[in-house]
Amino acid sequence: MKWMIKIMIVLYLAVPVFGQEAGTEKSEAVQAAEAAPEEVSGFIDVVKGGGGFGVALWLGLAGLSLAAGALIVDSILNIRASKIIPKTLVSLVREAIDEGSLKKAAQRCRDVPGPYSNILLAGFENYEDGFDTAQEAIGISADMESEKMLQRVNYLNVVGNLAPMLGLLGTVQGMILAFGTLGTTSGAAKNALLAVNISQALYTTAAGLVIAVPAIGFYFFFRNRAAKVILTMESLTMEVMKGLKKESRNLNPEI
Repeated sequence: MKWMIKIMIVLYLAVPVFGQEAGTEKSEAVQAAEAAPEEVSGFIDVVKGGGGFGVALWLGLAGLSLAAGALIVDSILNIRASKIIPKTLVSLVREAIDEGSLKKAAQRCRDVPGPYSNILLAGFENYEDGFDTAQEAIGISADMESEKMLQRVNYLNVVGNLAPMLGLLGTVQGMILAFGTLGTTSGAAKNALLAVNISQALYTTAAGLVIAVPAIGFYFFFRNRAAKVILTMESLTMEVMKGLKKESRNLNPEI
């Protein structure tokens, strides 16, 4: 009976020791597994991991990126006072009006085509019907040219609003796929798929913001520049109209 009690005491004391050793071994195994290098998914894997819908999102973001770049370059080249209101045209038109030649002034506008030329030409071509008719034609043409100019800038605003929306859509899809992975996948593949899904969510969000931030910034910049050019154009047109009214007696449409 005594020896049975001794054996039980020995076993009772030994269990914590074995448990501690097993826990140590388990901890070492976990540490080794965590320390083992994992395969890192590249950007192409992230795009493929999103499936057909994910690829379509990335194509949409790429298209918006190209559109933003093209619109910015186009605005830099075309929304300039020197291009829209050439100084040579202003001086030539004033010179022709001072000479009393309305036909010559109209020809100067045809020789230097552009928004400001179109506005002045509308007034010159309708001058025979009266000063008020010419002024009305100039106002209509000015509204049309201003609208054309602002349309280019407004497209940048459209890109700036669409890009983060597509990025958010990619984020939602990535999170849906991530939760689907948690429920259907186990083992080592689970971590890899989760990494791909979460990477897609973050990549699309970042891409949308990278496109939207400069697009919206340039939109406000070029909108303000266009507004300044439009005001300058209206001011110069008013000067020309005053010159027309002043020289109305000396102007000859046939010369």
